[in-house]
Amino acid sequence: MTIGLLIITHNNIGTDLVETATGMLGVCPLATEILPVSQKSDPEQMLRRARQLMETLDTGHGVLVLTDIYGSTPSNIACSLMDGERVKVIAGVNLPMLIRVLNYPRLSLNELADKALSGGRDGILASPKPEL
Repeated sequence: MTIGLLIITHNNIGTDLVETATGMLGVCPLATEILPVSQKSDPEQMLRRARQLMETLDTGHGVLVLTDIYGSTPSNIACSLMDGERVKVIAGVNLPMLIRVLNYPRLSLNELADKALSGGRDGILASPKPEL
């Protein structure tokens, strides 16, 4: 079973995250597409493109959609893709979240969405002051 991964973010955030994560891991084990949305982008055109990418990515097991800020245009596009149980949308993508997702390519869509959430949360912390 392979889940598709669609990343919809402002500008090149998604591209930079994927390049960094795959550079660290050496591979991108999930079929992945990135949809950058700029301030000049037409939301309807972006939604049509997102639907095309979804069709490419969905091999029958679903697509996990990661987006940057809930309520933003990329997030609204992502939420418009939600179709029953075939699509899960997670907002707040960060590098730890993406690395966690890419480390578990064989999980089901629901399990992978849970890993995304835990990876994103676990990657955010207040660093303690180093003792010298």
